Amino acid sequence: MKVTTPFTITAADSEARTITGKIVEFGVPATASTGKVMFQRGSLNPANVKLNLEHDSARPIGKTLSMELSPDGNSIEATFKISKTTAGTDAIQEAMDGLRDGFSVEANANDFTHAKDGTMIVNSADLVGVALTHNPAFDSARVSNVAATEAEQISESSTDEAEAQPQPSTEGDVVENTVTEPTAAETVEASAPVQAASIAKPVNFIATRNPVVSPETYLMHKVAAMRGSEESRAFIAAATASTDNPGLIPTRQLREVVNGLADNVRASIDSISNGTLPTAGLVFQIPKISQLPAVAQIDELDPVTPTVMESEFINVDVKSFKGSQVMSVELADRSDPLFFSELISNLSSQYARATNTYNSAQIIAGATKTATGYGTDITAAELLTWVSNGAVSVYSNTFKFADAIVVSPAMWGRIMSFNVDGRPIYNALQPQNAAGNAQPRSLRGSVNGIDLWVDTALSGTGDDSMYVINRDAYTWYESPRLELRTNIISDGSIGILMYGYGATATKIAAGAYAFNKD
Repeated sequence: MKVTTPFTITAADSEARTITGKIVEFGVPATASTGKVMFQRGSLNPANVKLNLEHDSARPIGKTLSMELSPDGNSIEATFKISKTTAGTDAIQEAMDGLRDGFSVEANANDFTHAKDGTMIVNSADLVGVALTHNPAFDSARVSNVAATEAEQISESSTDEAEAQPQPSTEGDVVENTVTEPTAAETVEASAPVQAASIAKPVNFIATRNPVVSPETYLMHKVAAMRGSEESRAFIAAATASTDNPGLIPTRQLREVVNGLADNVRASIDSISNGTLPTAGLVFQIPKISQLPAVAQIDELDPVTPTVMESEFINVDVKSFKGSQVMSVELADRSDPLFFSELISNLSSQYARATNTYNSAQIIAGATKTATGYGTDITAAELLTWVSNGAVSVYSNTFKFADAIVVSPAMWGRIMSFNVDGRPIYNALQPQNAAGNAQPRSLRGSVNGIDLWVDTALSGTGDDSMYVINRDAYTWYESPRLELRTNIISDGSIGILMYGYGATATKIAAGAYAFNKD
């Protein structure tokens, strides 16, 4: 698309070589090298600065020709005189083609605050440069006009008319050298910038372009500063004030968090049936058949004696499980969001552990325990016999088959050590006589055809270190979600409470068969 640029060509040689546009918009957030940033109205003042290419102070391509606040005071508009260099000519062409059509301010922030979302609010800053970029931090900070007539010759009459006018210097080194308003006859065509979709890019503050980027450059500028270089002295001062100065070899903190203390495994709960907790009450009841009606073979005309079916109710206690964290307001305000993510994750893990421990204890308390006479170092043959006896016990008491065997980590290790002629019998999947699968990299497996679960709520290899269970003999009821509440404590600290409700229903206690040595 072609447009008419609103500039008068004032130079006799018809080479205006200017780029105009908005360099910053106040009150609009953008993404900078420091994170989100927003310049308050009046935080920046027009200044006579250089125009750099992509924030590289070693590659200036022009200087300020004019710079002023917009009529509404919400932005700064600027015109830059572009140097007659190859880089300058390329920059003009790229701006005309919409390839590099963005402005990005370079500023030293003197006074700033941070909003709750982390946005840096700049109240006062010194403008030290402007960059011509391919994607500005502020989408509105784009080149609006380009005046470059090297490819187009003005007619002799227009040239004569131009020569009759005052000819300001083309150096562009003072703010007062402004371009006059155009007349209808004094225009030149140039390509309009392409308004491509903008991707937020950093507003590079001058500190981010500090050449002190390594111990070597730090030493080099330190020496130059000692010899009287004001520029190097400024670079050293900025680097020393930064905790990220690579010349000072900083200690970085990664966002990766190491946690070897928590998990979300709930073997005792996952190995039984699960249900939704009733919405009210701290006790609920489940009806249970206590007496079946009798059915028998009766000869003809013999009397039938009725047996009444009877029922009773199982009372199930609802328990609450709670965890809390107290923090200062400073910690809440200044923490990385990762802190809150880890806090919720760890509270959830501890909730899982607490509910699993409670449920496991309820199962062990009601389980059948028959003396086996086996020692702590149970053998493969003894384990086979014990599992078989447990399966029979479960079926005899529930008329349902055993679904799972739940073992302690120590017993898990013992089972994995069982072998025939040095070959593990619980880790071999293919051999015909393999008794199951209990690998060291999984908390699930099988033993003698029954699902294996490893439960951290159990311990050792002695009494109650494992049990066989039918999943329908016990049910874990739980509220559908955890509650998370916060409270401001009198000393100004913040309390966080996570809690939920759960209940273990022992429907048929003998549906579990626990290991008992004696």
